[in-house]
Amino acid sequence: MTDARYAIEVVVSAPFAQNSLVIWRTEGVDALIVDPGFDTEALIQLVARRGLNPVAILNTHGHSDHIAGNAAMKRAFPEAPLIIGRNEAHLLTDPEANLSAAFGAAIVSPEADLLVDEGQRLELAGFRFLVLEIPGHSPGSVVYVADEETPPFAISGDVVFAGSVGRTDFPGGDAKTLYEGIRGKLFLQADETILLPGHGPNTTVGREKRTNPYVKLG
Repeated sequence: MTDARYAIEVVVSAPFAQNSLVIWRTEGVDALIVDPGFDTEALIQLVARRGLNPVAILNTHGHSDHIAGNAAMKRAFPEAPLIIGRNEAHLLTDPEANLSAAFGAAIVSPEADLLVDEGQRLELAGFRFLVLEIPGHSPGSVVYVADEETPPFAISGDVVFAGSVGRTDFPGGDAKTLYEGIRGKLFLQADETILLPGHGPNTTVGREKRTNPYVKLG
């Protein structure tokens, strides 16, 4: 990513090794916080260390490990809108649906400030994102694709991982729907598109098209 005009840093939150992201343009200070997990202090310290100004909080989906830090981020950065897919919004305030109740945590996030839909374009922190709704891991997961960047990147949450895909045995999950969404939407992006998953290492669209045992083409 040495030629990119953007920077991405990852905070890995226990206990689920979940990737929270901070993304910003290298020539600016406006930043995006993505899927704030349990380690909110590390995120706040990262923002302060880099001298960044968070202008939005993005959720790819509403499972508890990806929204646990929403409330803390809204307290720290109250002007930053909380954004999630329209068909995922109910998970924010429902501990049963967001799976936190099963772990005895009962996490409740603030409600979203903005709900996004399939095909929508978002302009945030100097980036233009295409919103792709790819359910199957959760009822309304969205992927945010920065397809105008060099190299392009996609915030893919738990839709697809390096060599794997999101679990489909949670409420609202469906393997067929997930696989079709990955192949029919995400795999239409350029092969060099960097995938920033919710767990594990980065990968690319091209690599997963060739090698992912669940959704590879051909």
